[in-house]
Amino acid sequence: MATGRNYQTWRTPPDLYARLDAEFRFDCDPVPADPTRDGMCARWGRSVFLNPPYRDIPRWLRRAVGEWQRGATVVALLPVRTDTAWFHELVLGTGAEIRWIRGRLRFAGHAGAGRPTFASMVVVWRGGGERGSAAVP
Repeated sequence: MATGRNYQTWRTPPDLYARLDAEFRFDCDPVPADPTRDGMCARWGRSVFLNPPYRDIPRWLRRAVGEWQRGATVVALLPVRTDTAWFHELVLGTGAEIRWIRGRLRFAGHAGAGRPTFASMVVVWRGGGERGSAAVP
């Protein structure tokens, strides 16, 4: 999911999810398209895909970092907001891998153009402790 101009209802682009799933083999998506499920309270898996509601990114990233500290791999699709406290504390401050996405994504589930006004990035906290920075293929 995503916020702003009603980005809360925008879903992850299927092709991006498929590429990431092929690499990480996700067993959990705590923010699925089903709004009746409370992913914050649910148990997360060992390989987690996270596209958090953008109105509450810090809360979701604190949970993601907690899951990573317990050994899970967490892969998050996030807006590029390098000026925010959450980026400096919960992404850079943890040594997470950052994959910069070139151009703007076209999100699913949007009646209009489906393109946000911001760039996106994929952030990876690897359960095995690997760290780095790269571009998304």
